[in-house]
Amino acid sequence: MDNSPLQVLTVPTAPYPDQRPGTSGLRKKVFVFQSRKNYLHNFIQSIFSSIDLRDRQGSTVVVGGDGRFFNRAAIEVIVQMAAANGVGRLIIGHHGIMSTPAVSCVIRKYKAIGGIILTASHNPGGPDGDFGIKFNTANGGPAKEDVTNQIFQISRTIEEFAICPGLQVDLTTLGKQTFDLENKFKPFTVEIVDSVESYANLLRNIFDFAALKDLLSGVNHIKIRLDAMNGVVGPYVRRILCEELGCPANSAINCVPMEDFGGQDPDPNLAYAVDLVDSMRDGQYDFGAAFDGDGDRNMILGKHSFFVSPSDSVAVIADNIFCIPYFQHTGVRGFARSMPTSAALDRVAKATKIELYETPTGWKFFGNLMDAGHLSLCGEESFGTGGDHIREMDGLWAVLAWLSILATRRQSMEEILKDHWVKYGRNYYTRYDYENVDIDAACEMMEDLEIMIADKSFVKQRFAVEDKIYQVEKADNFEYTDPVDSTITRNQGLRIIFSDGSRIIYRLSGTGSDGATVRIYIDSYEKEHIFEETQVMLAPLATIALKISQLHHRMGRSGPSLIT
Repeated sequence: MDNSPLQVLTVPTAPYPDQRPGTSGLRKKVFVFQSRKNYLHNFIQSIFSSIDLRDRQGSTVVVGGDGRFFNRAAIEVIVQMAAANGVGRLIIGHHGIMSTPAVSCVIRKYKAIGGIILTASHNPGGPDGDFGIKFNTANGGPAKEDVTNQIFQISRTIEEFAICPGLQVDLTTLGKQTFDLENKFKPFTVEIVDSVESYANLLRNIFDFAALKDLLSGVNHIKIRLDAMNGVVGPYVRRILCEELGCPANSAINCVPMEDFGGQDPDPNLAYAVDLVDSMRDGQYDFGAAFDGDGDRNMILGKHSFFVSPSDSVAVIADNIFCIPYFQHTGVRGFARSMPTSAALDRVAKATKIELYETPTGWKFFGNLMDAGHLSLCGEESFGTGGDHIREMDGLWAVLAWLSILATRRQSMEEILKDHWVKYGRNYYTRYDYENVDIDAACEMMEDLEIMIADKSFVKQRFAVEDKIYQVEKADNFEYTDPVDSTITRNQGLRIIFSDGSRIIYRLSGTGSDGATVRIYIDSYEKEHIFEETQVMLAPLATIALKISQLHHRMGRSGPSLIT
């Protein structure tokens, strides 16, 4: 056996112009990473080069992915390049799998300088699907825009990368592996860890596991159904909910991570989580939840598939926040939502006199507020909810938060939500997604829309649909000034706000791998008519939104790809 130090090589390369990370990292079709020479290597080198050499030398970096196709091949390259770039230790999830919330947890636990997460979240997997790479910084959260801009600039001018091609790691065996590299004084260490246990231990310090166990397996226990959608969170659900909290094993479905997520989109909504929705319809289960590919998003259902919108979910958790022991000890510093999320949370914040922050889409904005001690609970309409225990949205945390409320109140999901609407009124809310539209046509439409709403004459305009009349009170392109560091983030979505508080929002989404996604968000508040059908109540505003934008005509579409 050859025990000589492993060789470190510097390999010439040429840059690619399209490696700008979006709100959730760099996402492309798998074939892009596979077919373009050094495409993966270039981006990984750009990440390492964005870290000051003095900080990088001997540092700890966390690596994990959602188990999708190309995950293991990418980890092999990352290991070889981390060693060659002076990283001292890599902490990798067993089999290369680690949920996004767990990566954030492990970064913070081991005081790593950052982490590389291999996921395209809720996007489809498999050889014909998507792959993504996201860099999280030392706080455990997604890199801020100045960091991702630096990574992009490096990727545009990269000429070489460093790699140790002879280094091979065993991802199947827990424990430490050490390697001697030429011209390195200290060995390079790879530690394969059980990421479920670190994360579970964090949750034990947040929630009352004894109360949850009584709720789920005690004398008067409820029946629940959890769908991991063949994503990364399956092992976490089995270990925490089934083995520790006592749920029957058949409570959890689709819990084996698969490279193609079983051929389905791992997207926890009513359209894609059909296994869960169908199994909940007959009323045998009191509570249901689904998770996305990397475990940060969640969908919550009550008996008979009663749907809890993400906007309502974060508002109800906020109103019942002291059902969670963690907040009894820390207090509540603030609430936040992304701008497109409904204003249901705002009403709880106003009633409880807790500061409310409205941010652009992207968890990094919440993370900055959390690091400054301004924020305890936040959520996004895109099925993301979380607290300040980590710096990512956290699907399993949201489920345990809801179960804590059920354990305290001993009401059904539907009763809790309807009580909330009686108390605060209801924000009817929907989102229309137009996926894979022509990006030039989408940009042109958004530009024309902005010109229209920026005209002074647009304010005070009245729009009539049937017996409803809406008058424009304000219209703008949302921009955000961070209260912590005063950085300004512009062009975050076109808003039309009416005199009754209703809103229409248009955004181009940054989480797809090809084409563009245009999203229309509609939010309307009702104090009296709170038990009606959402799409019926929002139909007049939807008509106005399509009339103003001429979206169907301009995109060549007869309707949205998805309604949530």
